[in-house]
Amino acid sequence: MDVIARWHDYVATNDPAKLDALIADDAVFLSPAVHRPQAGKTLVVQYLSAAMVVLNNDSFRYTGHWDADRSAVLAFALELDGVEVEGVDMIRWNEAGLITEFKVMIRPLKALNTVVARMAAVLQGGTG
Repeated sequence: MDVIARWHDYVATNDPAKLDALIADDAVFLSPAVHRPQAGKTLVVQYLSAAMVVLNNDSFRYTGHWDADRSAVLAFALELDGVEVEGVDMIRWNEAGLITEFKVMIRPLKALNTVVARMAAVLQGGTG
């Protein structure tokens, strides 16, 4: 199964083992809200797991998909706390089919601020 199909399977099931099996040990997560890249599998899994709690609600949907060599961009949209959120996941992977870089971009600013507050709560042990 290709990397993006495996990613969609993880999003559909929210199975932590599937996420763990997708991420390379040296992976990097890049967030629109965090100045420094979050490096290493443990941090990447932590951030992506928190994003699942915050973003993967009943309104979440992927709206576009663009492929390149060992990379893809997935556009998404959802509603969160009455705010329309649009964003993209920019995903790169290695020859072994493991994600090495996951970059998220979110718009508009009100949506980013809403997501940042909810992500911070989840990452600090709350429920988002």
